[in-house]
Amino acid sequence: MKRQPMRIGRELRESGDVEVVVSPYDGETVGEVCVGGPEDMDDAIAAAAEAFGELRRLPTHRRAAILDGVAHRLDERSEELALLMARESGKPIRFCRGEVKRAGVTFTLAASEARRFGGEVLPIDLEARAEGRLCLFTRVPRGPVAAISPFNFPLNLIAHKLAPAVAVGASVVLKPPPQCPLTGFVLGDILHDAGLPDGALSVLHCAPATAQRMVEDPRLAVLSFTGSDVVGWKLKSLAGKKQVLLELGGNAPCVVDAGVDLDAVMPQIVMGAWANAGQVCIKIQRVYVHASIYTDFLARFIDATKQLVCGDPLNEETLVGPLIEPQHVKRVLDWIEEATAGGAKLHCGGQADGQVVLPTILTDVEPGMRVCKDEVFGPVTTVAPFATFDEALALCNAGRFGLQAGIFTHDISHAMQAFHELDYGGVMINDVPTFRVDNFPYGGTRDSGFGREGVRFAMEEMTEPKVLVMRGLPH
Repeated sequence: MKRQPMRIGRELRESGDVEVVVSPYDGETVGEVCVGGPEDMDDAIAAAAEAFGELRRLPTHRRAAILDGVAHRLDERSEELALLMARESGKPIRFCRGEVKRAGVTFTLAASEARRFGGEVLPIDLEARAEGRLCLFTRVPRGPVAAISPFNFPLNLIAHKLAPAVAVGASVVLKPPPQCPLTGFVLGDILHDAGLPDGALSVLHCAPATAQRMVEDPRLAVLSFTGSDVVGWKLKSLAGKKQVLLELGGNAPCVVDAGVDLDAVMPQIVMGAWANAGQVCIKIQRVYVHASIYTDFLARFIDATKQLVCGDPLNEETLVGPLIEPQHVKRVLDWIEEATAGGAKLHCGGQADGQVVLPTILTDVEPGMRVCKDEVFGPVTTVAPFATFDEALALCNAGRFGLQAGIFTHDISHAMQAFHELDYGGVMINDVPTFRVDNFPYGGTRDSGFGREGVRFAMEEMTEPKVLVMRGLPH
């Protein structure tokens, strides 16, 4: 892939500062990308502010056509994008292909929502002084959007920021993931080719200090950030009066209740725990199993995990690829060592081959250990028994995160109890917490952030109601 310039409004701009993008699996060069500096970011912000007026006036059919055009182009270039993602992010190719399909759905959803997104007529003659008036409201874009996206879904998480913004008529400055930015630049090109007005999207690969300028600049009215909780809350503190959407991950629990058919649920749990090396914010990190089936579950889970194909992301059978950076390999191994030193039992994994950390199962883990209380964002899963369902829900709610939880149960009362009592943004009954479809409201409570993605819900976050009241002049 040739050197990737920045997209600054209407301009494709070169830079003297260039970074090489390498595969986290084998270190081979994937491409080069120009690095933006403070002046480039300031120009991008100015371009977004200037383009906002044009984009917000763009008629619905034009915005919808652009979004449909992006979905069509994603389908045409699906294998190219999947291979690029696999090479620059290390995500196994099977999941990259699925991500391209999901991104197409995300843009198609946005086109559909753009065609029906609006307001309503309200009755206001609730008292005599309001008689003879018509009241309606519509939703209007708050302003340009600052979008910051992570490496683990280098296409679809960007789509969840750009598609709603285009649907409501908001310009965007995008900082793609620093470890694998090339996919985001290709998506920017696709949007431009689909007819997005010049200047409506800028894409910059830049240092965090440079990106901070778009968080602080008041001309960008919305901040949409997906990433770590530490960074997310810091950015919120810098965002001033912006509308802020934060998706900050978690340590998702999965409960396996008494009487559950382990043969039926094991494939889902294996996928939810280990896909993409656990670099998924709703991956299964904690499994709580009823004591009556705990021993059987653990044996089956260990056996299934040991059979997984790990390594080369371009291998069609690979489920567990590399972690994104060497520093994360060290961090995950350190957390495992800390747990075992504190009395946790290691059943498999616990070591790395290059940047591939082998899937690791731990039991006898204390709640205060980092593998339990923090977000591992790697292939580590803890398993523990519970005696009562109340105890299982208490274990799920313990801690500071609340993104999604999964409950496997035959008991409808347990399912309803879990939905009402779990302090999570989403509760998946007879499914893993890793389940997500791109139209439902997605987001978390507590340290998992606030605001919701899922196209229509992100559109609501990026807009605000505007009221019109009309009355006839006296005759």
